[in-house]
Amino acid sequence: MYAIVETGGKQYWVEPGTLLQVEALPGEVGGTIELDRVRLVHGDNGFLVGQPVVEGARVLAEIIKHGRTRSITVFKKKRRKNYRRTKGHRQDYTQIRVTDIQTA
Repeated sequence: MYAIVETGGKQYWVEPGTLLQVEALPGEVGGTIELDRVRLVHGDNGFLVGQPVVEGARVLAEIIKHGRTRSITVFKKKRRKNYRRTKGHRQDYTQIRVTDIQTA
């Protein structure tokens, strides 16, 4: 059984046991979280395709850890104008492990 779930503006292909690094989600480490924007579910009964989401479907996951990604450098420049700006960015993330996929 697998599903396609949307969180943080991105879509992920998941099945039970999958480890994911997604945009930061609220919750404590060790707690569970419910992702209810399920786009597609494939199981014993075939495909359930949402319009845009599958009604009554949800993905349950366990929060493994919170963290921040590696730093990236954002550099802006306009030639011949002596304009240069350097800035760094680190994105917050939550690592989750999918435990169950439920349908209505």
